[in-house]
Amino acid sequence: MSAQLPMLIVQMGRPPHDVSEVLGEQPDWFLAALAPANLDVLVVRPHMGEPLPQPGSFAGAVVTGSWHMVTDLHDWSERTAEWIRQLVAADVPLLGVCYGHQLMAHALGGLVGYHPRGRELGLQTIRLLQESINDPLLAHIPGEFPALLTHAQTVLVKPPGAVVLGASDHDENQILRYGPNAFSIQFHPEFTPAIMSVCIQRRRTILEQEGAGVERLLLNLAPTPDAHAILMKFATTAAQVSADFR
Repeated sequence: MSAQLPMLIVQMGRPPHDVSEVLGEQPDWFLAALAPANLDVLVVRPHMGEPLPQPGSFAGAVVTGSWHMVTDLHDWSERTAEWIRQLVAADVPLLGVCYGHQLMAHALGGLVGYHPRGRELGLQTIRLLQESINDPLLAHIPGEFPALLTHAQTVLVKPPGAVVLGASDHDENQILRYGPNAFSIQFHPEFTPAIMSVCIQRRRTILEQEGAGVERLLLNLAPTPDAHAILMKFATTAAQVSADFR
């Protein structure tokens, strides 16, 4: 029986203390979401100076969300962007989530910045586009599905050659594919309503100043099984492919 390489979670910075003391940090959320797959998982923290592993030492990688902004151009983030380019060139399975989605687009020649229409937050509807038909990660996902989001920056211009597979009413670049194994999503497939609730409530004052209906956002929260299924499909497919080649 072939041994499986571990799945890699690349943690892009730490949450604010008031979030982490209640919910833990990004890897905790991904580990919980991936638990049914029973995969070996490793975590690397480039923001703490940890080295990013070489292709061939892991089955695939998930680049997490962050409370930082891609346009801050932190050294650790730019180092991860260079690593992303190496992984895509080597055809290593790679999934970017929220900040990771934006960082992949930035690394591969796209433009990231603040969304001209402001923040996208809470439970929103993702709409698959014609280009998603027969995409291996989206084959069993309905044409419209709910997802949990929280972002101010976005992919303003997709990288050359990237294909847009999904959009929301707010954001036209919700799902991007860059190659056979490189894929990114603006929404959070690892989020639960409890995680989203904390993210909303800690920003209550700012959101109210922006005119958002905070109570409505909280009441609308619900599980997002289709978004979660995309994460599971990516991880289990990457693990199986790595096992088949060992």
